[in-house]
Amino acid sequence: MDIKVNALMLRAVDYNENDKILTLLTAEKGKISAGIKGVKKAAAKLKFAAQPFCFAEYVLSSRGDKHTVINATECESFYDLRTDINKFYAASAAVEAANALTFEGSECREIFYSLVKALSEMCAGNECEVLIRFLLFALKTSGYGINAENCVHCGAELFGESKLRFDMDTGSFSCAECGNGAGASRVTYNVIRKLLGKPYEEEWATADGEKRALRLIREYVSYKMNMSFKSLTEYIRLL
Repeated sequence: MDIKVNALMLRAVDYNENDKILTLLTAEKGKISAGIKGVKKAAAKLKFAAQPFCFAEYVLSSRGDKHTVINATECESFYDLRTDINKFYAASAAVEAANALTFEGSECREIFYSLVKALSEMCAGNECEVLIRFLLFALKTSGYGINAENCVHCGAELFGESKLRFDMDTGSFSCAECGNGAGASRVTYNVIRKLLGKPYEEEWATADGEKRALRLIREYVSYKMNMSFKSLTEYIRLL
């Protein structure tokens, strides 16, 4: 049976001499794995379909739970992401997070559309803010949302606090005095609030805060998902 899906290519792994196994995030079927034949050949017709960030309508031949890509029509290549090293690693981090936070057989339409939107916005604008906003949304949608409200222990407002704590177990900020988590900065807290769409102290939402926020998110995702998050580490290094 042949099926059509709108999908983003999340990951490609070499298989046999000229084939690959793709991980596709689809609007219709959630995340699925599919083989694609001959794409390592220089003149392969479907070579584009196994490239990073490819967004296409994939035609799959399906037998039970096994899928093979037999055709594809590209919707968007997000070419600009492959010509700028910072944008490339920011986009790679978004894709890596989407892969970690979604599972085969589970509906993930919100993350799919949010990822497509994020990659498009990265092409045209500040990829750092776009990446943080996407990561926060994907974490919330997957049940791992970051709580950047008042102190999770005593309920005190955290505006104006120079030293905070962040609890990896609960994903929450707290006062330095009553929290038990790792140290967190005022700029980290305000950048996260800004990109969650909450009121924030504008003078404390700095570029350094964006880098610190990404470090915190990297550690949080690594802790929750037991992953190294290599692409985000490389992007942080480039900033």
